[in-house]
Amino acid sequence: MRKDVHAVDDMDTTETVPREHPAGAPAPAPALGLVTIGQAPRADLRPDAEPLLPGVRLVEHGALDAERFDGDGAAEAATRRLLAPEDGEAPLVSRLRDGRSVLLGHGAIVPRITDAVARAERDGAAATLLLCTGRFPAVRARRPLLFAEPLVQQAVAATVGTDPVGIVCPHPDQAEDVSQRWAELLPGRVQAATADPYGPAERVLDDIAAAARTLVDRGSSWLVLDCIGYTEQMRTAALRAAARPVLLARAIAVRMAAEVVAASA
Repeated sequence: MRKDVHAVDDMDTTETVPREHPAGAPAPAPALGLVTIGQAPRADLRPDAEPLLPGVRLVEHGALDAERFDGDGAAEAATRRLLAPEDGEAPLVSRLRDGRSVLLGHGAIVPRITDAVARAERDGAAATLLLCTGRFPAVRARRPLLFAEPLVQQAVAATVGTDPVGIVCPHPDQAEDVSQRWAELLPGRVQAATADPYGPAERVLDDIAAAARTLVDRGSSWLVLDCIGYTEQMRTAALRAAARPVLLARAIAVRMAAEVVAASA
């Protein structure tokens, strides 16, 4: 079985999918590991993911599951500093269990991702999807490990052709990096706008709609909500505001992961 080129293969592929179950018992439902770079469970993801994964058991783990964000000002501030991006590094953004967001650096988060992937595999995941559209180095995995960024980027590239594309990302400090990464892939003009999917609930849809309108006013023919945190409800807000097709990163990544699990079951 082919593994993702970003995964480190240190185990014979005959062990990729556990198949043994007691005689006469029904085979267990195939499992997909969902690893967030924040904290699990991702209550915001399941309502969108589950309809795309009929018959698939979800195994959720987070890179920050062992970290404490409990409202103690000094302790939480110290944790956030430990996890923060280096100076000049484009941040990663993810969700905590309580719905708040956290800014992360690659150096701090990659070892924690590796641990979360291992936990998902121990829980029976036939394949694991990393729930972030950022770019990561190799992560050790014994079973297929899917990175959301290449899944989303290749699907978008196959869809939009040479049309101009507007990318919506969560944080202003990401916009330049996101624009550059997409411009390396797409032949048409690429531009970015920001809207935080983890912001205050009373204004997040308005912020997404405003970003969508800005990109359309600048000439974008397609929009991409380029963060796992953007929901189907947010896609609808962007569609209504922009009257242009809107591609949703989480939907693309989950659909592709479902195909891998089906192939492994």
